[in-house]
Amino acid sequence: MRLGIAHHFGWAVAVAAGADLRVADRRRIKLIEPGVATAPIHHEGKALDDAAAAALVEHARASARRATATAAALDELAAALPEPVVSISLRAWPADFPTDIAVQRRAPYESQADSVMYRQVLTELARARLTVSLSR
Repeated sequence: MRLGIAHHFGWAVAVAAGADLRVADRRRIKLIEPGVATAPIHHEGKALDDAAAAALVEHARASARRATATAAALDELAAALPEPVVSISLRAWPADFPTDIAVQRRAPYESQADSVMYRQVLTELARARLTVSLSR
C-alpha cells in the first residue's frame, strides 16, 4: 500500500491505495492535541516576542510529535490496511527554509512556517515507520 498525506492546520487527510490504484482507506487524522495552537507563527504567535513565539512553536511541535493522534493514527491506519504500507508521500518544503523563529515570523516565511512544521513532524513520524517520498 502507498499512503499519501495532505495536511492542513491541525489535521490531515490520509489516503491509502494499492498497486492497482484503488483506494483502500481514506480518513481524516488529527495532527495536534486539543487546545494547542494550530498556527503558532501565522496566528497565535503574532502578538508575542520572538522568545515567547519560539516557546509556543516548540509546544505545538512537541504536541504534534507526541501526537496522541498522529502517531496512533498512522499506526491504526497501517493496521487497518490489507497490505503493509511501503511508502508515504508528503509535500516537500524548501530545503533552505529558515529554522530561526525570528526569520520565520517575517514575510515570505510567515505564511509557510506552520505548514512546514507539520510536514517536518509528519516526516519524522513517517520515517520512523517506513520510506517517505517528498513531492514538489
